[in-house]
Amino acid sequence: MTTMTFEEWVEEGYIQGWIGPPVCQTHDGIPLTPEEDKEFEQGGDPCVHVIRLYEDKSVKQGVEDNHSPSVWRAINQGLRHDD
Repeated sequence: MTTMTFEEWVEEGYIQGWIGPPVCQTHDGIPLTPEEDKEFEQGGDPCVHVIRLYEDKSVKQGVEDNHSPSVWRAINQGLRHDD
């Protein structure tokens, strides 16, 4: 298995059309299609999946301590938990 850097992983995902560029939800908003924008404005509830980027393991731990869905979604998806 070839090891990729995070930057290579992001670039490959972007080139393949699997992901958008990392953006800040607080300052940039949630990246939506025009249809999702319209649905949301009309009271709908489109689901937009988000992958949080951590600066380091202490931020990861802080998020997991404060946001239980980050823990149980990882467990439900069988993601490895390295500490």
